[in-house]
Amino acid sequence: MGFTDILDQIGGLGRFQIIHVTLLSIPGLLMASQNLLNNFTAGTPGHHCYVPNGTSRAIDQNISVLEVGNREILRAYIPMDGGSKLSKCTRFKTAQWYLIMANMSAINTHVNFTETETESCQDGWTYDRTEFEATIVSEWDLVCALRPLKQMTQTIYMGGVLTGAIIFGGLSDKFGRRALLIWSYFQLATLGTCTAFSNSYLTYCILRFLTGMAVSGVILNTVSLKVEWIPTKTRTIVGTLSSFFFTFGQMVLAGVAYCLRDWRKLQVAVCAPYFIFFLYSWWFSESARWLMLNRRPEDALKHIHRVARINGKPEMAEKITLEVLSSSMQKEVQCSKSIYTMYDLLRTPVMRKISICLMFVWFSTSFAYYGLAMDLQKFGVSIYLIQVIFGAVDIPAKLLAMGSLSFLGRRISQAACLILSAAVIFANIFVPSDMQNLRTTLAVLGKGLTSASFTCVYLFTGELYPTVIRQTGMGFTSTMARVGSMAAPAVLILDDYLPTLPSIVYGGSAVVAGIFAFFLPETLNVPLPETIEDVEEKWGRQKGTSQNMKEVVALQDMKEGVEYEDGKTIGLNAL
Repeated sequence: MGFTDILDQIGGLGRFQIIHVTLLSIPGLLMASQNLLNNFTAGTPGHHCYVPNGTSRAIDQNISVLEVGNREILRAYIPMDGGSKLSKCTRFKTAQWYLIMANMSAINTHVNFTETETESCQDGWTYDRTEFEATIVSEWDLVCALRPLKQMTQTIYMGGVLTGAIIFGGLSDKFGRRALLIWSYFQLATLGTCTAFSNSYLTYCILRFLTGMAVSGVILNTVSLKVEWIPTKTRTIVGTLSSFFFTFGQMVLAGVAYCLRDWRKLQVAVCAPYFIFFLYSWWFSESARWLMLNRRPEDALKHIHRVARINGKPEMAEKITLEVLSSSMQKEVQCSKSIYTMYDLLRTPVMRKISICLMFVWFSTSFAYYGLAMDLQKFGVSIYLIQVIFGAVDIPAKLLAMGSLSFLGRRISQAACLILSAAVIFANIFVPSDMQNLRTTLAVLGKGLTSASFTCVYLFTGELYPTVIRQTGMGFTSTMARVGSMAAPAVLILDDYLPTLPSIVYGGSAVVAGIFAFFLPETLNVPLPETIEDVEEKWGRQKGTSQNMKEVVALQDMKEGVEYEDGKTIGLNAL
Protein backbone atom coordinates (compact mmCIF):
# COMPACT_ATOMS: atom_id res chain seq x y z
CA MET A 1 0.00 0.00 0.00
CA GLY A 2 1.30 3.46 -0.95
CA PHE A 3 0.15 7.03 -0.52
CA THR A 4 -2.35 6.62 -3.38
CA ASP A 5 -4.20 3.98 -1.34
CA ILE A 6 -4.21 6.22 1.73
CA LEU A 7 -5.62 9.04 -0.39
CA ASP A 8 -8.47 6.79 -1.52
CA GLN A 9 -9.19 5.81 2.10
CA ILE A 10 -9.56 9.42 3.26
CA GLY A 11 -12.06 10.34 0.59
CA GLY A 12 -10.28 10.44 -2.78
CA LEU A 13 -11.84 13.35 -4.67
CA GLY A 14 -13.86 14.58 -1.70
CA ARG A 15 -14.96 17.89 -0.23
CA PHE A 16 -11.42 18.90 0.67
CA GLN A 17 -10.06 18.29 -2.83
CA ILE A 18 -12.89 20.26 -4.44
CA ILE A 19 -12.38 23.27 -2.16
CA HIS A 20 -8.60 22.93 -2.36
CA VAL A 21 -8.47 22.83 -6.17
CA THR A 22 -11.02 25.63 -6.54
CA LEU A 23 -9.14 28.01 -4.26
CA LEU A 24 -5.89 27.19 -6.00
CA SER A 25 -7.47 27.75 -9.42
CA ILE A 26 -9.20 31.09 -8.80
CA PRO A 27 -5.93 33.09 -9.03
CA GLY A 28 -5.61 31.65 -12.54
CA LEU A 29 -8.27 34.16 -13.61
CA LEU A 30 -5.65 36.87 -13.17
CA MET A 31 -2.59 34.80 -14.09
CA ALA A 32 -3.36 35.32 -17.78
CA SER A 33 -3.46 39.04 -17.03
CA GLN A 34 0.14 38.95 -15.85
CA ASN A 35 1.52 37.16 -18.92
CA LEU A 36 -0.51 39.08 -21.51
CA LEU A 37 -0.68 42.42 -19.71
CA ASN A 38 1.88 43.97 -22.04
CA ASN A 39 -0.67 43.93 -24.87
CA PHE A 40 -2.57 46.66 -23.02
CA THR A 41 -0.21 48.44 -20.61
CA ALA A 42 2.36 48.71 -23.42
CA GLY A 43 -0.11 49.20 -26.24
CA THR A 44 1.09 51.61 -28.91
CA PRO A 45 -1.53 54.29 -29.65
CA GLY A 46 -1.65 56.13 -32.94
CA HIS A 47 0.86 58.98 -32.87
CA HIS A 48 2.66 61.65 -34.84
CA CYS A 49 5.11 64.43 -34.13
CA TYR A 50 3.85 67.16 -31.87
CA VAL A 51 3.38 70.44 -33.71
CA PRO A 52 3.61 73.52 -31.43
CA ASN A 53 0.99 76.18 -32.22
CA GLY A 54 -0.03 74.52 -35.46
CA THR A 55 -3.49 76.04 -35.46
CA SER A 56 -2.19 79.57 -34.81
CA ARG A 57 0.24 79.28 -37.68
CA ALA A 58 -2.55 78.15 -39.99
CA ILE A 59 -4.61 81.20 -39.08
CA ASP A 60 -1.59 83.37 -39.81
CA GLN A 61 -1.64 81.88 -43.32
CA ASN A 62 -5.33 82.85 -43.71
CA ILE A 63 -6.37 79.19 -43.54
CA SER A 64 -9.63 78.54 -41.73
CA VAL A 65 -9.46 75.72 -39.20
CA LEU A 66 -13.22 75.20 -39.46
CA GLU A 67 -12.96 74.95 -43.23
CA VAL A 68 -10.15 72.39 -43.59
CA GLY A 69 -10.04 70.71 -40.15
CA ASN A 70 -7.17 70.03 -37.78
CA ARG A 71 -6.08 66.82 -39.55
CA GLU A 72 -5.72 68.64 -42.86
CA ILE A 73 -3.63 71.32 -41.16
CA LEU A 74 -1.30 68.58 -39.91
CA ARG A 75 -0.53 67.67 -43.51
CA ALA A 76 1.42 70.91 -43.76
CA TYR A 77 3.66 69.74 -40.92
CA ILE A 78 3.68 65.92 -41.10
CA PRO A 79 4.63 63.95 -44.25
CA MET A 80 2.47 61.03 -45.36
CA ASP A 81 3.78 57.56 -44.63
CA GLY A 82 2.40 55.12 -47.16
CA GLY A 83 -0.96 56.22 -48.51
CA SER A 84 -3.20 58.28 -46.23
CA LYS A 85 -1.38 57.78 -42.93
CA LEU A 86 0.64 60.51 -41.28
CA SER A 87 4.26 59.69 -40.56
CA LYS A 88 4.84 58.60 -36.97
CA CYS A 89 8.46 59.62 -36.61
CA THR A 90 9.20 62.59 -38.88
CA ARG A 91 7.95 66.08 -39.64
CA PHE A 92 8.76 68.80 -42.15
CA LYS A 93 11.39 71.28 -41.08
CA THR A 94 9.22 74.04 -42.52
CA ALA A 95 5.44 74.00 -42.98
CA GLN A 96 4.31 72.96 -46.48
CA TRP A 97 1.06 74.89 -46.75
CA TYR A 98 0.54 74.07 -50.39
CA LEU A 99 -0.17 70.44 -49.46
CA ILE A 100 -3.53 71.31 -47.92
CA MET A 101 -4.83 73.62 -50.63
CA ALA A 102 -6.28 72.41 -53.91
CA ASN A 103 -5.30 75.70 -55.53
CA MET A 104 -1.70 76.62 -54.66
CA SER A 105 -2.26 80.18 -55.77
CA ALA A 106 -4.57 80.60 -52.77
CA ILE A 107 -1.51 80.64 -50.56
CA ASN A 108 -0.29 84.18 -50.11
CA THR A 109 3.29 83.07 -49.80
CA HIS A 110 6.00 81.93 -52.12
CA VAL A 111 6.37 78.14 -52.20
CA ASN A 112 9.74 76.55 -52.78
CA PHE A 113 9.05 72.97 -53.88
CA THR A 114 12.54 71.87 -52.99
CA GLU A 115 12.26 72.78 -49.31
CA THR A 116 10.65 69.55 -48.11
CA GLU A 117 13.37 68.38 -45.76
CA THR A 118 12.21 66.34 -42.78
CA GLU A 119 13.48 65.87 -39.25
CA SER A 120 12.79 63.67 -36.25
CA CYS A 121 10.19 64.68 -33.70
CA GLN A 122 11.97 67.44 -31.81
CA ASP A 123 9.08 68.37 -29.49
CA GLY A 124 7.73 64.94 -28.64
CA TRP A 125 4.60 63.22 -29.93
CA THR A 126 0.86 63.65 -29.98
CA TYR A 127 -1.01 60.43 -29.15
CA ASP A 128 -4.46 59.24 -30.14
CA ARG A 129 -6.40 58.60 -26.91
CA THR A 130 -9.26 56.66 -28.57
CA GLU A 131 -8.08 53.11 -27.86
CA PHE A 132 -5.76 53.77 -24.91
CA GLU A 133 -5.97 56.69 -22.49
CA ALA A 134 -2.45 56.11 -21.23
CA THR A 135 0.18 53.41 -21.66
CA ILE A 136 3.84 53.16 -20.77
CA VAL A 137 4.49 53.87 -24.46
CA SER A 138 2.74 57.23 -24.38
CA GLU A 139 4.07 58.08 -20.91
CA TRP A 140 7.74 57.50 -21.68
CA ASP A 141 7.59 57.99 -25.47
CA LEU A 142 8.64 54.43 -26.34
CA VAL A 143 8.17 55.00 -30.07
CA CYS A 144 10.36 55.45 -33.14
CA ALA A 145 14.01 55.16 -32.01
CA LEU A 146 12.90 53.97 -28.55
CA ARG A 147 10.41 51.41 -29.89
CA PRO A 148 12.59 48.38 -28.95
CA LEU A 149 12.23 49.40 -25.30
CA LYS A 150 8.56 48.47 -25.47
CA GLN A 151 9.37 44.86 -26.44
CA MET A 152 12.16 44.89 -23.88
CA THR A 153 9.62 45.22 -21.07
CA GLN A 154 8.03 41.88 -22.03
CA THR A 155 11.43 40.23 -22.38
CA ILE A 156 12.44 41.52 -18.92
CA TYR A 157 9.19 40.26 -17.41
CA MET A 158 9.69 36.82 -18.96
CA GLY A 159 13.26 36.90 -17.70
CA GLY A 160 11.81 37.29 -14.22
CA VAL A 161 9.49 34.35 -14.82
CA LEU A 162 12.48 32.30 -15.95
CA THR A 163 14.51 33.27 -12.89
CA GLY A 164 11.58 32.48 -10.64
CA ALA A 165 11.17 29.04 -12.20
CA ILE A 166 14.79 28.23 -11.33
CA ILE A 167 14.81 29.72 -7.83
CA PHE A 168 11.32 28.86 -6.58
CA GLY A 169 11.43 25.36 -8.06
CA GLY A 170 14.40 24.39 -5.92
CA LEU A 171 13.25 26.30 -2.84
CA SER A 172 9.82 24.67 -2.77
CA ASP A 173 11.38 21.20 -2.88
CA LYS A 174 13.45 22.26 0.11
CA PHE A 175 10.98 24.34 2.15
CA GLY A 176 7.62 23.05 0.94
CA ARG A 177 4.97 23.94 -1.63
CA ARG A 178 2.61 25.78 0.72
CA ALA A 179 5.19 28.15 2.22
CA LEU A 180 6.55 29.20 -1.18
CA LEU A 181 3.04 29.63 -2.59
CA ILE A 182 2.06 31.94 0.27
CA TRP A 183 5.20 34.00 -0.23
CA SER A 184 4.67 34.15 -4.01
CA TYR A 185 1.15 35.50 -3.55
CA PHE A 186 2.45 38.22 -1.23
CA GLN A 187 5.35 39.14 -3.53
CA LEU A 188 3.11 39.35 -6.58
CA ALA A 189 0.47 41.44 -4.81
CA THR A 190 2.95 43.89 -3.29
CA LEU A 191 5.37 44.40 -6.15
CA GLY A 192 2.70 44.18 -8.84
CA THR A 193 0.70 46.95 -7.18
CA CYS A 194 3.81 49.05 -6.64
CA THR A 195 4.54 48.79 -10.36
CA ALA A 196 1.55 51.06 -10.99
CA PHE A 197 3.35 53.87 -9.16
CA SER A 198 6.59 53.65 -11.15
CA ASN A 199 7.99 57.08 -11.93
CA SER A 200 10.54 55.91 -14.47
CA TYR A 201 11.02 53.24 -17.12
CA LEU A 202 13.88 51.63 -15.17
CA THR A 203 11.80 51.31 -12.00
CA TYR A 204 8.96 49.81 -14.01
CA CYS A 205 11.22 47.17 -15.55
CA ILE A 206 12.74 46.17 -12.21
CA LEU A 207 9.34 45.73 -10.59
CA ARG A 208 8.01 43.78 -13.56
CA PHE A 209 11.02 41.45 -13.34
CA LEU A 210 10.36 40.74 -9.66
CA THR A 211 6.65 40.29 -10.36
CA GLY A 212 7.53 37.74 -13.03
CA MET A 213 9.52 35.77 -10.47
CA ALA A 214 6.46 35.63 -8.20
CA VAL A 215 4.28 34.46 -11.10
CA SER A 216 6.54 31.41 -11.51
CA GLY A 217 6.30 30.67 -7.81
CA VAL A 218 2.51 30.75 -7.97
CA ILE A 219 2.25 28.55 -11.06
CA LEU A 220 4.76 25.89 -10.02
CA ASN A 221 3.48 25.43 -6.48
CA THR A 222 -0.16 25.53 -7.54
CA VAL A 223 0.40 22.65 -9.97
CA SER A 224 2.22 20.52 -7.39
CA LEU A 225 -0.29 21.13 -4.58
CA LYS A 226 -3.11 20.12 -6.92
CA VAL A 227 -1.42 17.00 -8.29
CA GLU A 228 -0.16 15.73 -4.93
CA TRP A 229 -3.60 15.79 -3.28
CA ILE A 230 -5.60 14.39 -6.23
CA PRO A 231 -6.25 10.65 -6.87
CA THR A 232 -4.67 9.14 -9.97
CA LYS A 233 -7.89 8.55 -11.92
CA THR A 234 -9.17 12.12 -11.60
CA ARG A 235 -5.95 14.01 -12.35
CA THR A 236 -6.81 14.52 -16.03
CA ILE A 237 -10.22 16.08 -15.56
CA VAL A 238 -9.14 18.16 -12.56
CA GLY A 239 -6.05 19.44 -14.35
CA THR A 240 -7.98 20.36 -17.49
CA LEU A 241 -10.88 22.02 -15.69
CA SER A 242 -8.41 24.02 -13.63
CA SER A 243 -6.77 25.31 -16.78
CA PHE A 244 -10.10 26.87 -17.83
CA PHE A 245 -9.56 29.52 -15.16
CA PHE A 246 -6.57 30.71 -17.17
CA THR A 247 -8.69 30.61 -20.33
CA PHE A 248 -11.50 32.70 -18.85
CA GLY A 249 -8.85 34.97 -17.40
CA GLN A 250 -7.86 36.04 -20.90
CA MET A 251 -11.41 37.26 -21.50
CA VAL A 252 -11.53 38.87 -18.07
CA LEU A 253 -8.36 40.76 -18.97
CA ALA A 254 -9.98 42.09 -22.15
CA GLY A 255 -13.01 43.31 -20.18
CA VAL A 256 -10.99 44.94 -17.41
CA ALA A 257 -8.62 46.56 -19.91
CA TYR A 258 -11.57 47.91 -21.91
CA CYS A 259 -13.02 49.54 -18.79
CA LEU A 260 -9.67 50.77 -17.43
CA ARG A 261 -7.70 52.22 -20.33
CA ASP A 262 -5.11 53.82 -18.10
CA TRP A 263 -2.18 51.44 -17.57
CA ARG A 264 -1.71 52.39 -13.91
CA LYS A 265 -5.32 51.60 -13.01
CA LEU A 266 -5.16 48.35 -14.97
CA GLN A 267 -1.95 47.33 -13.21
CA VAL A 268 -3.57 47.77 -9.79
CA ALA A 269 -6.74 45.96 -10.88
CA VAL A 270 -4.91 42.75 -11.88
CA CYS A 271 -2.42 42.67 -8.97
CA ALA A 272 -4.21 43.94 -5.84
CA PRO A 273 -6.59 40.91 -5.65
CA TYR A 274 -3.57 38.73 -4.84
CA PHE A 275 -3.68 40.18 -1.33
CA ILE A 276 -6.98 38.26 -0.97
CA PHE A 277 -5.39 35.09 -2.32
CA PHE A 278 -2.52 35.58 0.15
CA LEU A 279 -4.95 35.76 3.09
CA TYR A 280 -6.89 32.60 2.28
CA SER A 281 -3.80 30.62 1.20
CA TRP A 282 -3.07 29.93 4.87
CA TRP A 283 -5.97 27.43 4.74
CA PHE A 284 -4.09 25.16 2.32
CA SER A 285 -2.59 21.88 3.51
CA GLU A 286 1.03 21.12 2.77
CA SER A 287 1.66 18.13 0.55
CA ALA A 288 1.70 15.04 2.76
CA ARG A 289 3.87 13.28 0.18
CA TRP A 290 6.50 16.00 0.46
CA LEU A 291 6.34 15.99 4.26
CA MET A 292 6.91 12.23 4.44
CA LEU A 293 9.84 12.32 2.04
CA ASN A 294 11.40 15.14 4.07
CA ARG A 295 11.31 13.15 7.32
CA ARG A 296 8.30 14.95 8.83
CA PRO A 297 5.80 12.11 9.34
CA GLU A 298 4.01 13.76 12.28
CA ASP A 299 3.14 16.82 10.17
CA ALA A 300 2.10 14.60 7.27
CA LEU A 301 -0.21 12.60 9.56
CA LYS A 302 -1.76 15.81 10.90
CA HIS A 303 -2.66 17.00 7.39
CA ILE A 304 -3.98 13.57 6.40
CA HIS A 305 -6.27 13.51 9.45
CA ARG A 306 -7.45 17.04 8.60
CA VAL A 307 -8.32 16.00 5.05
CA ALA A 308 -10.15 12.91 6.33
CA ARG A 309 -12.30 15.03 8.66
CA ILE A 310 -13.16 17.57 5.95
CA ASN A 311 -14.07 14.72 3.59
CA GLY A 312 -16.43 13.26 6.20
CA LYS A 313 -14.18 10.31 7.06
CA PRO A 314 -13.39 10.93 10.74
CA GLU A 315 -13.05 7.19 11.42
CA MET A 316 -10.01 7.06 9.13
CA ALA A 317 -8.25 9.57 11.38
CA GLU A 318 -8.17 6.82 14.00
CA LYS A 319 -7.23 3.98 11.65
CA ILE A 320 -4.36 5.78 9.92
CA THR A 321 -1.67 6.00 12.56
CA LEU A 322 1.95 7.03 12.33
CA GLU A 323 2.95 3.37 12.08
CA VAL A 324 0.49 2.71 9.23
CA LEU A 325 1.63 5.79 7.34
CA SER A 326 5.31 5.01 7.81
CA SER A 327 4.93 1.41 6.69
CA SER A 328 2.88 2.47 3.66
CA MET A 329 5.59 4.81 2.45
CA GLN A 330 8.57 2.92 3.84
CA LYS A 331 10.05 2.25 0.44
CA GLU A 332 9.75 5.86 -0.71
CA VAL A 333 11.19 7.23 2.51
CA GLN A 334 14.15 4.85 2.44
CA CYS A 335 14.94 5.75 -1.15
CA SER A 336 14.62 9.48 -0.63
CA LYS A 337 17.42 11.80 0.34
CA SER A 338 17.40 15.22 1.91
CA ILE A 339 18.80 17.32 -0.93
CA TYR A 340 18.17 17.03 -4.65
CA THR A 341 19.63 19.23 -7.34
CA MET A 342 19.18 19.73 -11.07
CA TYR A 343 21.97 17.21 -11.57
CA ASP A 344 19.57 14.50 -10.37
CA LEU A 345 17.28 15.32 -13.30
CA LEU A 346 20.02 14.15 -15.67
CA ARG A 347 21.93 11.63 -13.55
CA THR A 348 19.98 8.47 -14.40
CA PRO A 349 18.99 7.24 -17.90
CA VAL A 350 15.20 7.52 -17.71
CA MET A 351 15.23 10.84 -15.83
CA ARG A 352 17.68 12.18 -18.40
CA LYS A 353 15.48 11.14 -21.32
CA ILE A 354 12.39 12.64 -19.68
CA SER A 355 14.12 15.93 -18.90
CA ILE A 356 15.59 16.40 -22.38
CA CYS A 357 12.30 15.62 -24.12
CA LEU A 358 10.34 17.90 -21.81
CA MET A 359 12.80 20.74 -22.39
CA PHE A 360 11.99 20.67 -26.12
CA VAL A 361 8.24 20.35 -25.50
CA TRP A 362 8.11 23.25 -23.04
CA PHE A 363 10.28 25.50 -25.21
CA SER A 364 8.32 24.96 -28.42
CA THR A 365 4.91 25.23 -26.76
CA SER A 366 5.75 28.59 -25.22
CA PHE A 367 7.69 29.73 -28.28
CA ALA A 368 4.70 29.24 -30.60
CA TYR A 369 2.12 30.40 -28.03
CA TYR A 370 3.67 33.79 -27.31
CA GLY A 371 4.63 34.23 -30.95
CA LEU A 372 0.88 34.24 -31.66
CA ALA A 373 -0.54 35.75 -28.46
CA MET A 374 1.59 38.87 -28.14
CA ASP A 375 1.37 42.03 -30.26
CA LEU A 376 -2.36 41.68 -30.93
CA GLN A 377 -2.43 45.05 -32.66
CA LYS A 378 -1.04 43.43 -35.81
CA PHE A 379 -4.42 41.80 -36.55
CA GLY A 380 -6.00 45.09 -37.60
CA VAL A 381 -9.12 44.78 -35.38
CA SER A 382 -9.92 45.97 -31.88
CA ILE A 383 -7.29 44.65 -29.50
CA TYR A 384 -10.00 44.00 -26.90
CA LEU A 385 -12.05 41.92 -29.35
CA ILE A 386 -9.13 39.83 -30.56
CA GLN A 387 -8.15 39.12 -26.92
CA VAL A 388 -11.65 37.78 -26.26
CA ILE A 389 -11.51 35.63 -29.41
CA PHE A 390 -8.10 34.27 -28.45
CA GLY A 391 -9.46 33.36 -25.03
CA ALA A 392 -12.69 31.85 -26.34
CA VAL A 393 -10.95 29.47 -28.76
CA ASP A 394 -9.12 27.89 -25.83
CA ILE A 395 -12.38 26.46 -24.47
CA PRO A 396 -13.07 23.91 -27.24
CA ALA A 397 -9.33 23.31 -27.62
CA LYS A 398 -8.95 22.34 -23.96
CA LEU A 399 -12.13 20.25 -23.97
CA LEU A 400 -10.69 18.34 -26.91
CA ALA A 401 -7.39 18.01 -25.03
CA MET A 402 -9.21 16.68 -21.96
CA GLY A 403 -10.93 13.98 -24.00
CA SER A 404 -7.70 13.09 -25.74
CA LEU A 405 -5.75 12.93 -22.47
CA SER A 406 -8.34 10.61 -20.95
CA PHE A 407 -8.75 8.21 -23.88
CA LEU A 408 -5.63 8.45 -26.05
CA GLY A 409 -3.16 9.14 -23.27
CA ARG A 410 -0.70 11.91 -22.46
CA ARG A 411 2.01 11.12 -24.99
CA ILE A 412 -0.15 11.04 -28.11
CA SER A 413 -2.14 14.08 -26.99
CA GLN A 414 1.00 16.12 -26.37
CA ALA A 415 2.57 15.20 -29.69
CA ALA A 416 -0.67 15.76 -31.64
CA CYS A 417 -1.20 19.27 -30.22
CA LEU A 418 2.31 20.32 -31.23
CA ILE A 419 2.28 18.80 -34.71
CA LEU A 420 -1.21 20.10 -35.52
CA SER A 421 -0.26 23.60 -34.36
CA ALA A 422 2.77 23.40 -36.65
CA ALA A 423 0.53 22.38 -39.54
CA VAL A 424 -1.70 25.42 -38.99
CA ILE A 425 1.29 27.76 -38.77
CA PHE A 426 2.72 26.33 -42.00
CA ALA A 427 -0.67 26.63 -43.72
CA ASN A 428 -0.77 30.34 -42.93
CA ILE A 429 2.39 30.81 -44.99
CA PHE A 430 0.48 30.04 -48.19
CA VAL A 431 -2.47 32.36 -47.46
CA PRO A 432 -2.20 35.67 -49.39
CA SER A 433 -1.63 38.74 -47.21
CA ASP A 434 -4.83 40.39 -48.49
CA MET A 435 -6.95 37.54 -47.03
CA GLN A 436 -6.64 38.97 -43.52
CA ASN A 437 -9.72 37.22 -42.11
CA LEU A 438 -8.46 33.76 -43.09
CA ARG A 439 -4.98 34.51 -41.75
CA THR A 440 -6.47 35.67 -38.44
CA THR A 441 -8.67 32.57 -38.25
CA LEU A 442 -5.68 30.27 -38.73
CA ALA A 443 -3.69 32.23 -36.13
CA VAL A 444 -6.55 31.83 -33.63
CA LEU A 445 -6.72 28.09 -34.35
CA GLY A 446 -2.97 27.77 -33.92
CA LYS A 447 -3.14 29.62 -30.63
CA GLY A 448 -5.87 27.27 -29.41
CA LEU A 449 -3.74 24.23 -30.20
CA THR A 450 -0.70 25.66 -28.42
CA SER A 451 -2.91 26.43 -25.43
CA ALA A 452 -4.08 22.79 -25.44
CA SER A 453 -0.41 21.80 -25.55
CA PHE A 454 0.17 23.85 -22.40
CA THR A 455 -2.68 21.96 -20.70
CA CYS A 456 -1.05 18.66 -21.63
CA VAL A 457 2.50 19.55 -20.65
CA TYR A 458 1.62 20.93 -17.20
CA LEU A 459 -0.21 17.72 -16.30
CA PHE A 460 2.30 15.46 -18.06
CA THR A 461 5.33 17.01 -16.34
CA GLY A 462 3.75 16.76 -12.90
CA GLU A 463 3.10 13.06 -13.48
CA LEU A 464 6.51 12.19 -14.93
CA TYR A 465 8.69 13.65 -12.18
CA PRO A 466 8.78 11.99 -8.74
CA THR A 467 7.63 13.79 -5.59
CA VAL A 468 11.13 14.24 -4.16
CA ILE A 469 12.19 16.39 -7.09
CA ARG A 470 8.92 17.35 -8.77
CA GLN A 471 9.25 21.08 -8.15
CA THR A 472 12.87 21.16 -9.25
CA GLY A 473 11.86 19.30 -12.41
CA MET A 474 8.93 21.62 -13.06
CA GLY A 475 11.18 24.62 -12.55
CA PHE A 476 13.93 23.22 -14.75
CA THR A 477 11.74 22.29 -17.71
CA SER A 478 9.49 25.33 -17.50
CA THR A 479 12.64 27.41 -17.65
CA MET A 480 12.80 26.42 -21.29
CA ALA A 481 9.28 27.75 -21.71
CA ARG A 482 10.46 31.13 -20.43
CA VAL A 483 13.37 31.02 -22.85
CA GLY A 484 10.85 30.34 -25.60
CA SER A 485 8.64 33.24 -24.54
CA MET A 486 11.66 35.55 -24.50
CA ALA A 487 12.85 34.37 -27.93
CA ALA A 488 9.44 34.55 -29.63
CA PRO A 489 9.36 38.36 -30.13
CA ALA A 490 12.96 38.40 -31.36
CA VAL A 491 12.13 35.97 -34.16
CA LEU A 492 9.76 38.55 -35.65
CA ILE A 493 12.83 40.55 -36.66
CA LEU A 494 13.42 37.90 -39.34
CA ASP A 495 10.34 39.27 -41.09
CA ASP A 496 12.56 42.05 -42.51
CA TYR A 497 14.56 39.45 -44.44
CA LEU A 498 11.80 37.03 -45.44
CA PRO A 499 8.13 37.48 -44.42
CA THR A 500 7.54 33.73 -44.08
CA LEU A 501 10.66 33.04 -42.02
CA PRO A 502 9.12 33.58 -38.53
CA SER A 503 6.33 31.11 -39.34
CA ILE A 504 8.86 28.57 -40.61
CA VAL A 505 10.84 28.88 -37.37
CA TYR A 506 7.75 28.64 -35.13
CA GLY A 507 6.31 25.68 -37.04
CA GLY A 508 9.62 23.84 -37.37
CA SER A 509 10.22 24.09 -33.63
CA ALA A 510 6.76 22.64 -32.90
CA VAL A 511 7.37 19.69 -35.25
CA VAL A 512 10.67 18.83 -33.55
CA ALA A 513 9.06 19.03 -30.10
CA GLY A 514 6.18 16.83 -31.27
CA ILE A 515 8.65 14.15 -32.30
CA PHE A 516 10.42 14.36 -28.92
CA ALA A 517 7.05 13.98 -27.15
CA PHE A 518 6.70 10.46 -28.61
CA PHE A 519 9.77 9.37 -26.63
CA LEU A 520 8.17 10.20 -23.27
CA PRO A 521 6.64 7.42 -21.11
CA GLU A 522 2.85 7.17 -20.89
CA THR A 523 1.37 8.17 -17.50
CA LEU A 524 -2.36 7.62 -18.07
CA ASN A 525 -3.81 6.01 -14.89
CA VAL A 526 -0.30 5.46 -13.53
CA PRO A 527 0.25 6.32 -9.81
CA LEU A 528 2.55 9.27 -9.17
CA PRO A 529 6.18 8.20 -8.73
CA GLU A 530 7.57 9.11 -5.32
CA THR A 531 11.32 8.70 -5.89
CA ILE A 532 13.83 8.65 -8.74
CA GLU A 533 14.13 4.91 -8.20
CA ASP A 534 10.39 4.61 -8.90
CA VAL A 535 10.84 6.37 -12.21
CA GLU A 536 13.72 4.13 -13.26
CA GLU A 537 11.82 1.01 -12.19
CA LYS A 538 8.54 1.96 -13.92
CA TRP A 539 9.84 3.21 -17.23
CA GLY A 540 13.40 1.93 -17.40
CA ARG A 541 12.57 -1.62 -18.39
CA GLN A 542 12.48 -2.31 -22.09
CA LYS A 543 10.84 -5.25 -23.82
CA GLY A 544 12.81 -8.39 -23.32
CA THR A 545 14.69 -7.07 -20.32
CA SER A 546 13.14 -9.56 -17.92
CA GLN A 547 14.05 -12.50 -20.15
CA ASN A 548 17.57 -11.18 -20.65
CA MET A 549 17.98 -10.81 -16.92
CA LYS A 550 16.92 -14.43 -16.41
CA GLU A 551 19.47 -15.58 -18.97
CA VAL A 552 22.19 -13.55 -17.28
CA VAL A 553 21.29 -15.05 -13.90
CA ALA A 554 21.32 -18.57 -15.38
CA LEU A 555 24.75 -18.08 -16.93
CA GLN A 556 26.02 -16.69 -13.63
CA ASP A 557 24.68 -19.76 -11.82
CA MET A 558 26.40 -22.06 -14.30
CA LYS A 559 29.67 -20.22 -13.87
CA GLU A 560 29.63 -20.28 -10.09
CA GLY A 561 27.98 -23.65 -9.79
CA VAL A 562 24.53 -24.36 -8.39
CA GLU A 563 23.90 -27.08 -5.82
CA TYR A 564 20.73 -29.03 -6.51
CA GLU A 565 18.65 -31.24 -4.19
CA ASP A 566 20.58 -34.41 -5.07
CA GLY A 567 23.74 -32.76 -3.83
CA LYS A 568 25.33 -32.47 -7.27
CA THR A 569 26.91 -29.23 -8.32
CA ILE A 570 26.65 -28.48 -12.00
CA GLY A 571 28.12 -25.45 -13.65
CA LEU A 572 30.74 -24.15 -16.02
CA ASN A 573 33.42 -24.77 -13.43
CA ALA A 574 32.45 -28.46 -13.36
CA LEU A 575 32.81 -28.91 -17.12
